[in-house]
Amino acid sequence: MQSDHGSGTNLLESFRDIDSWIFDLDNTLYPRHIDLFAQMEVKMNEFVSNLLGLTLDDASHLRHSYYKQYGTTLRGLMIEHDIAPDDFLEYVHDIDHSVVEPDPLLGQALCSLPGKRYIYTNGTKDHARKVSERLGITDYFDDVFDIVWAGLEPKPNRTPYERLLEQTGINPNRSAMFEDLARNLEVPDALGMTCVLIVPDQMREVFHGRWEAESTQVPYVHHVTDNLGRFLSDVLEAIGRGAPNTPMRA
Repeated sequence: MQSDHGSGTNLLESFRDIDSWIFDLDNTLYPRHIDLFAQMEVKMNEFVSNLLGLTLDDASHLRHSYYKQYGTTLRGLMIEHDIAPDDFLEYVHDIDHSVVEPDPLLGQALCSLPGKRYIYTNGTKDHARKVSERLGITDYFDDVFDIVWAGLEPKPNRTPYERLLEQTGINPNRSAMFEDLARNLEVPDALGMTCVLIVPDQMREVFHGRWEAESTQVPYVHHVTDNLGRFLSDVLEAIGRGAPNTPMRA
């Protein structure tokens, strides 16, 4: 496994063959400290509390148990309580997106990547649109795949990854997956993708050391970075495609 800096550009030259770039949304395309998920957690707790007549504390405990057992709170509520998913998704993603600020470095890097660029999220397409608009990167993606498209089956389940490959026709051996949750990289690695883990700001060295110590347990994390825009810029330099000074569609 490699970190993004201090490793030498030669370790990033493997990206030269990548022509499909797949990005998770939350805590990946924007930094974790923005913490949109904290807003969504409040909304999820409120939804569960109102639905089942629980206190907010009890709703939070139940939600976490569903997350661990089913992968998402929504899937747990659908299986255990037969809820309508649209109501949950609309309520939970009705948050303040204004805390997300434009990221020119990320935009410059994304528009210079060779091939296709996709967003694949356990959230909704509307949420992805609002986030990408705030970041100023909407025009740099070829498509967005969300939880509704996935038939409400979340990552890290294998089926939606396979459907993504089938629908787009991309070659997993020429694809890179960017995620903030290591467990969501296990299937992409098994399929042959290059896997990049996004960690909290200024935590790259801590996480890198941890993954090195546990390398036999997490072989599916190939690269670690705490700054996606800088990592992509380093990749572009390593493969001879430096980012332009102003974003423009490649």
